Amino acid sequence: MTTYTAPADLYRHSLRLLLDKRISDWVDLWAEDGTMEFPFAPQGRPERLDGKDAVAAYMRHYPDHIDLHDFPDVEIHRTTDPATIVVEMRAVGRLVQTGSPYDMRYIAVVTVCDGQFTSYRDYWNPLVLQAPGTDFVRSTR
Repeated sequence: MTTYTAPADLYRHSLRLLLDKRISDWVDLWAEDGTMEFPFAPQGRPERLDGKDAVAAYMRHYPDHIDLHDFPDVEIHRTTDPATIVVEMRAVGRLVQTGSPYDMRYIAVVTVCDGQFTSYRDYWNPLVLQAPGTDFVRSTR
């Protein structure tokens, strides 16, 4: 297995895993004490996930809800901290339950240590959660 120590390389690899629906492999990229934050989370949705197990539980049913097809626009910006990157990206696909198109832009601030995600702040539009088929923490099966 290839180890990606550069934050940009690890991030690009993580996107490939999401497209391939390899969620457990994606979770394996996380440090045991890694945190994922959602600064724009609407009421009733998690604002912070503490630890790899929490990230795994959150992502477990992701492919049941979103069928990702591509990340057509990914820009990775370096910061003054070599372990931290800022990512601007767009994800496209479809919502599994309804077949509706999924088209979301994200900005993420990501920190990597020893080839693993240690911090991931995900800035996205929470209004998309108002569409049917977007309750990502539950399986539709």
